[in-house]
Amino acid sequence: MRPAYPLLFALRGNQDYGTRVAQRLGCRLAAHEEHVFEDGEHKSRALDPVNGRQAVVFHGLYGDTQYSVHDKLCRLMFFCAALKDAGARRVQVVAPYLCYARKERRTAAQDPIISRYVATLLEASGVDRLLSLEVHNLAAFDNAFRIPTQHLHSAELFAEHFAGSIGAAEVVAVSPDTGGAKRAEQFRQALERRLGRPVSGAIMEKYRNDEALSGTRLSGELQGKTAILFDDMISTGATLLRAGHACRVAGATRLFAAAAHGLFTGGNELLDGALFERLAICDSVPPFRLDPRLAAQRLDILDTTALVATLLAEEYGLPVIEPRP
Repeated sequence: MRPAYPLLFALRGNQDYGTRVAQRLGCRLAAHEEHVFEDGEHKSRALDPVNGRQAVVFHGLYGDTQYSVHDKLCRLMFFCAALKDAGARRVQVVAPYLCYARKERRTAAQDPIISRYVATLLEASGVDRLLSLEVHNLAAFDNAFRIPTQHLHSAELFAEHFAGSIGAAEVVAVSPDTGGAKRAEQFRQALERRLGRPVSGAIMEKYRNDEALSGTRLSGELQGKTAILFDDMISTGATLLRAGHACRVAGATRLFAAAAHGLFTGGNELLDGALFERLAICDSVPPFRLDPRLAAQRLDILDTTALVATLLAEEYGLPVIEPRP
């Protein structure tokens, strides 16, 4: 029996990512149109018939040079609601980067829990399922949504990347703050399996008061070792810089950094200096804030579309096709 392919849509700015997933599934993106009116309002609609069909919508919820994060969230909600109004049986969103995932708890009296509000908005728009990559707090992500969610870990992908480039030196996986200790431990275990030799761990102390960072204690042995700092995202880069300098003071001989999402709101600072040999990120957010020349020299971007395609293939009973080189 021929598999029943869902309709795959990629909203503006996400066509490249969606196309690469579709190619791995042996299909094409479905047709849709997006229109912006003179006053800034917009509409989007599917051009292929959706009545009775299942639909998958690719849309990374990060702000870029053309659309703010709020523009993208609004576009996603309207499009998913339009699919349901047109008779779509089921709508799944693939958001490699999920906005407001960091605002998942109250840090002051009467503080908002915005990740939960985003979940409510998506559910109200008819979204039946959400797939996202390396969210900030997995427990908060699971608890925010009442619809089924799927979380993609990046540890194995980064372990495969670094296993082929760090040589025979002793390696330590470093969490740049205590909140990411479990994430870094997953990476440490994955890298240890790949290398077939022990990989140690270390944790950097970090406290945040508004935008000020503090904490100087680094737990773990780094003398003479290669250190790989592993986090969920790079925003300004301040957290990685603090931890990187601490690792260097502690005797680390080589430094690498890795994070699933490279926002780089601080610009080129992480790449300008000689602290890190290389940085590795996933393709969830294009590094549009970086100098292209520096990015080409110092930045490795890992393809996550195989992970997404594999999960969709399992869910819908589809084959996975390796793209041609």
